[in-house]
Amino acid sequence: MGAVGLGCMPMSWAYSTSQQRGDRSLRTVHAALDAGVRLLDTADMYGPFTNELLVGRALKGRRSEAFLSTKGGLLVGDQHIVANGRPGYVRRACDASLRRLQTDVIDLYQLHRADPEVPVEETWGAMADLVTAGKVRALGLCAVGAHASRRSGARLHDGTIRQLERVQQVFPVSAVEAELSVWSPEALESLLPWCTARGVGLLAAMPLGNGYLTGTLTPGQGFEPDDPRARHPRFTAEMMAANQPVVSGLRRIAERHGATPAQVALAWVLRQGPHVVPVPGAKREQWAVENAGAAQLELDDADLTEIAGLPRARGSWD
Repeated sequence: MGAVGLGCMPMSWAYSTSQQRGDRSLRTVHAALDAGVRLLDTADMYGPFTNELLVGRALKGRRSEAFLSTKGGLLVGDQHIVANGRPGYVRRACDASLRRLQTDVIDLYQLHRADPEVPVEETWGAMADLVTAGKVRALGLCAVGAHASRRSGARLHDGTIRQLERVQQVFPVSAVEAELSVWSPEALESLLPWCTARGVGLLAAMPLGNGYLTGTLTPGQGFEPDDPRARHPRFTAEMMAANQPVVSGLRRIAERHGATPAQVALAWVLRQGPHVVPVPGAKREQWAVENAGAAQLELDDADLTEIAGLPRARGSWD
């Protein structure tokens, strides 16, 4: 089985900000490392900047234990987020991330979003220069947003694959980060096959369905105003109730294995291939340790068939 990573974003950005605690987040990172987690994923826009500072503090004295991934290319304003892919900015952003992370090298540096005003090849070339300079070991690309890819007749990840084909001509892509979970399996259609054919890793973002697949959320519970789930079409009270059969199915399988629904959801992601690494977010030690334990859960063919037969997840757009 593969390994589970740790998405650090919820510790200091979005998702129940009133529950974010610096000391608790440090303990969570340490608990994840102790449990065998190696991939830590962050970005300069998370906070902004505070998430990288947190990860830098957490890795003090433990840097060699982690495979460190961060992202650049997005600027956060008061009411907006904009892309900046100008080569000069890319170089400055990387240097700033290195300082905040208190490290000499970033293992995986990802382009968070391409700048529509700058040819992606220029941005990627500047990132490749960072590898040559020894500041970065490998480059990755985050999948473009669903709204940017959904044109009439287009598959969800067609836009991402077009970007990948372009940047691959400049410098090798080592990893792609995209949503992949039991209730959002679209990456299996074309993006994962593209990656598998080229030996490119897939970092599975939101593998627990923004927390829904853990079975710990109650329909109608409500979310804090700055929590993105407060505006997500799958997190209305009606849709959360309608999607309960998905969680119930995961719970049935979990009970057979002495596991949790979250561990089943992560084990399903791990079964999608050796190049796939789920990167669930966690704010508490217990969740980080539980998630790491999914690497030991072996789903059999009957489990996979049962998961494949679960109802399609619904959103308020349906």
